[in-house]
Amino acid sequence: MDRQELGKFGENAVAYYLEKKGYRIVRRNYRVKGGELDIIAEKDGVIAFVEVKTRAPEPLVNGLEAVTAAKKKMMIRTSEEYSYRFPHDLQPRFDVVWVTVADRKVVGFRYVENAFDASR
Repeated sequence: MDRQELGKFGENAVAYYLEKKGYRIVRRNYRVKGGELDIIAEKDGVIAFVEVKTRAPEPLVNGLEAVTAAKKKMMIRTSEEYSYRFPHDLQPRFDVVWVTVADRKVVGFRYVENAFDASR
């Protein structure tokens, strides 16, 4: 599985997880110049902007550490652009998910709600 397939596999797993939790997936791979949001989902007055990091077992950098300050800034900027283009009254939240995949199976899954906020 190449890097792109691995990433898509992880995103599909997260989308499935969110749907099972009652979220409505609004968009996937929302792109603007300079940024992308992997998944945008809504539930109970919250709009979750979700970053998915998919890794093979025992990576050099785990998925949570891979969300750098620059990545957070990009996610905030992209979520602001999304909210401008598609106005809503929902409370924004930034989630990060670390998915570990081996032999085309999810062998690890860590979902962090509210991993950071726009003030950091």
